[in-house]
Amino acid sequence: MSDSTAPRNRLADATSPYLRQHAAKPIDWWPWCAEALALACDQDRPILLSIGYSACHWCHVMAHESFEDPRTAQVMNRLFVNIKVNREERPDLDKIYQSAHQLLAKRPGGWPLTVFLTPDDQRPFFAGTYFPPAPKHGLPAFSQLLEGVATAYRERGDAIREQNRALMDTLARLTPGGDGEIPDAVPLAAARRQLTDEFDPVHGGFESAPKFPHVTDLELLLRHYAASRADGAPDRDALHMVTFTLEHMIRGGLMDQLGGGFCRYSVDDLWMIPHFEKMLYDNGPLLALCCDVWQVTGGPPVPGRRRRHRRLGDA
Repeated sequence: MSDSTAPRNRLADATSPYLRQHAAKPIDWWPWCAEALALACDQDRPILLSIGYSACHWCHVMAHESFEDPRTAQVMNRLFVNIKVNREERPDLDKIYQSAHQLLAKRPGGWPLTVFLTPDDQRPFFAGTYFPPAPKHGLPAFSQLLEGVATAYRERGDAIREQNRALMDTLARLTPGGDGEIPDAVPLAAARRQLTDEFDPVHGGFESAPKFPHVTDLELLLRHYAASRADGAPDRDALHMVTFTLEHMIRGGLMDQLGGGFCRYSVDDLWMIPHFEKMLYDNGPLLALCCDVWQVTGGPPVPGRRRRHRRLGDA
């Protein structure tokens, strides 16, 4: 039975079950709405935007560690207008602020996404993902971060506005102009070289743990191989990166050998320790990729016997 005396914030009436999970938290949460944005302007308080979703493990960890803590909630309520967003309900907002995070933090984003916005135009001036309740793993304590961001907003307003102008200029350059011009192959060639540099020749995949499937990167390599084969000069290294990675993902712990499907990412370099979360937006593209590999190679991604380990550049 629910406790009718528990504090209830504005998320209690939200249509999203994920937002309602935060209705009894001590934070004065708002949904993304005109009233919340107007309040931030009227009180000249920056916006703390938290984006997550129900199946996100670290969203629940941060909620338990920080959003349920009365002392942290007191700091959040005093310094910010706090807005909670369900990424599955508002993918448009998630896309905007994930892109901003990548530019501000110089690394890929994820969830929970934690973004601080200027109140008058909702432009992000600081962004991160999960923050712990105490300093660890090179991350500050969340309460320390809150105080630091609020101080920066009060004392370095001119620098923040200049940063925001530079950020908007960069986002404008990254947005396709729609002028009808067909882009040349230079960006694709650069992406091909970068993927070669990041490829793990021992275990497959790109870079080090945590390892994500990166389906779009594998699709790019597979399409590159198909195009090069049609031109009479097949890029077998590109195909190898695809099939070698898929083989290790399928043989390893990333694939649920009992229930089927792929977990969202691997905690280790070997694809053996999965993050136990299976998402449709991962499994749909992975299924399509496996079908495409079959079409290109004439066989499944994992043959009957283990593929011989080869180095890039081998015939």
